[in-house]
Amino acid sequence: MTTSRSGVSPVGMVNGYTLADRERQTAGTKAKLDRRAALLGPGYQLFYADPVEISHARDVHLYGPHGEEYLDAYNNVASVGHAHPAVAAAVSRQLSVVNTNTRYLQDGILEFSERLLATFPPELDRVTYTCTGSEANDLAVRIARQHTGGTGLIVTANAYHGVTATVAEFSPSLGPGNALGTHVRLVGAPGAGEPMRNQVRAAIADLARHGIKLCAFIADSVFSSDGVRTHPVPVLDGVADEVHAAGGLYIADEVQAGFGRTGEDWWGFRRHRVIPDLVTLGKPIGNGYPVSAVVLQERVGREFDRTVRYFNTFGGSTAAIAAAQAVWNVIEEQDLIRNARVVGAHLRSGLVDLAAESPFVSEIRGTGLFYGVEIVNPETAQPDGAHARDLVNALRHRHVLISASGPDGNVLKIRPPLTFRPEHVDRLLEALDLVLRAEWAR
Repeated sequence: MTTSRSGVSPVGMVNGYTLADRERQTAGTKAKLDRRAALLGPGYQLFYADPVEISHARDVHLYGPHGEEYLDAYNNVASVGHAHPAVAAAVSRQLSVVNTNTRYLQDGILEFSERLLATFPPELDRVTYTCTGSEANDLAVRIARQHTGGTGLIVTANAYHGVTATVAEFSPSLGPGNALGTHVRLVGAPGAGEPMRNQVRAAIADLARHGIKLCAFIADSVFSSDGVRTHPVPVLDGVADEVHAAGGLYIADEVQAGFGRTGEDWWGFRRHRVIPDLVTLGKPIGNGYPVSAVVLQERVGREFDRTVRYFNTFGGSTAAIAAAQAVWNVIEEQDLIRNARVVGAHLRSGLVDLAAESPFVSEIRGTGLFYGVEIVNPETAQPDGAHARDLVNALRHRHVLISASGPDGNVLKIRPPLTFRPEHVDRLLEALDLVLRAEWAR
């Protein structure tokens, strides 16, 4: 992939700043963009045609250097809200005492692991800590390969699972310059065509025809990058049956779907009435502090444990575990899973009402505090990614931040912190209504 002199990759995010947007910026913003391009390496990108400058944040709001307030309806990493005082205090306290690694006996990691595993089916009874979701998916695949002796992987057609060399090979959403592995096969997400179970069966057969033994099927349980495909359910139970029959494993990527976001349970895979062999978790565990994990069935990890020495300096460090403990406290004490369900129902109701009034909206998909709004051309009913980008940027100018996803970039992606309240939903819906009406009037 080449990078322009401006530092903007030609393979842009669906809601990202591009070189064509530069001339509209103020002189001060242009200077910062040029400074950024002169200092940062290739591949970095910015949100929005007019990038947002941030100086501080609190709960569901981001703030600019002059006090501008933005409603954050996108950021799942700050799962319990930006700069949560309880999380900040827990990390600060721990850093002032000791912050070291998992090669020393410490009670904190054991106490949190018991607490974490209690939210999973009993079969998932072990956890290994990493720093990022990419690392977690990388490790999960290594463990799966050691267990199965296979290398073949099946993922959805626009999946994103991370950025390590191994994981990028099965993250097709990274763009055309990101080569997928020859051991990778793609299938469509639920509700997007041929039944997923049939597609997975065909993918397994194709791998076998090429002499590749199946290792695993891996999926984000809400299929976020595929356009937020939360229904129908269950689907993944049948997929797991096909994978297991072929000697493979099912890995549930819960980086986006987990931590109570669906409003039904701690973990998104539960909606599909299936028990994964491995589950990967990301930075929402620590509210953005670098901590992630692989939760697995003990039997799956035996061969890896017997033959491989694994160590991660910062994965599961003392401060990381303190952050995770604080996040768990907040989710439980504030009943944020229930909040996701109740506030999410309010969000769904409002989105459905907007869809009924707008010729641009063809479908509302989602559950809890995770929704996708499909934008189409009203004359052709075809996906309209350019229009979706315009809507995302129009909302940004009303100080409401969302994103977009899907293979055509035409699905508005709404995924706020779990602390979102009805009044925040109302502000989001009001702004979305205004920009949809403005587009229709135009």
